[in-house]
Amino acid sequence: MTDFRFIDRLTRNPAAERRELVAGLFAERATIAPKYFYDNVGCALFGAICELPEYYPTRTERAIFATHRTEIAQAVGSGRQFVDLGAGDCCKAESWLPFLAPSRYVAVDIAGDALARALARLAPEFPELELMGVVADFTDGLDLRHELGDGPTAFFYPGSSIGNFTPQAAQRFLADIHVHCLAAEGSGLLIGVDTRKDARRLRAAYDDAPGVTAAFNRNALRHVNRVANADFDPARFDHTAFFDERAGRVEMHLVSRQRHAVRIGDAERVFAEGETIHTENSYKYAPSEFTTLLQDAGFARVRCWQDDARDFAVYYAA
Repeated sequence: MTDFRFIDRLTRNPAAERRELVAGLFAERATIAPKYFYDNVGCALFGAICELPEYYPTRTERAIFATHRTEIAQAVGSGRQFVDLGAGDCCKAESWLPFLAPSRYVAVDIAGDALARALARLAPEFPELELMGVVADFTDGLDLRHELGDGPTAFFYPGSSIGNFTPQAAQRFLADIHVHCLAAEGSGLLIGVDTRKDARRLRAAYDDAPGVTAAFNRNALRHVNRVANADFDPARFDHTAFFDERAGRVEMHLVSRQRHAVRIGDAERVFAEGETIHTENSYKYAPSEFTTLLQDAGFARVRCWQDDARDFAVYYAA
């Protein structure tokens, strides 16, 4: 086959989405959900971030995969349904397809346009593989029961995207995956997770010298303008990132350069000089911490692979 199935499961309620977004913007400490990073421009900028010298997670995870490819593939098993969560451009999953020989590939992402382009690229490269794209926001819960067929499933969640969840929400999400795995023996989760490390290195990874992450952060305001009928000027905000040692997370914020008013729909929000909009958390886990999280979510068997510097960890949980 040279085509692919494409299912849009994204529940669209523009009025409710706008109310939730506006409530965050008018909160005492303003917030924007990370999903607003990922319009077409944001997806392209994130791809550029992943190749920056400061941003070690992507290349370190890639190196772990390459070094331990055979061992990981044996742990996962061949012939599974391969579910790529937060698939993006599908490149990370693509490198696994020849080794895992999946029965089908199911790519899940909130950015439908980018997902469709990625699957159109993959289709001629893997003409015998059944391809499916599912547009969904699984941050509110994962339910792929209608999309998955019989037989075991290998879930794939690379890039330490799990760090965008609070630890409590991460456990709930992992438990959702575990419930799916219970449907067939031999199912499991292959996941990449960033580790705790020196705060200076973490800050550099999220506040790179060329300013690509800053552009990525500010671009969320353009997306917000479209959704909330607002008039944010990204040039009026600086990007900042720092590691909160106590919480174990990197925080990203947009910082107002001076006091100014922003129209949001029919209302107005005044941002004081130095006031921030919190746009992202990225939690970092020691291997013992994340293993416990997986076990608390219901997984009984957990294996872990790391690079020599222990900068990153890859887990297979069954």
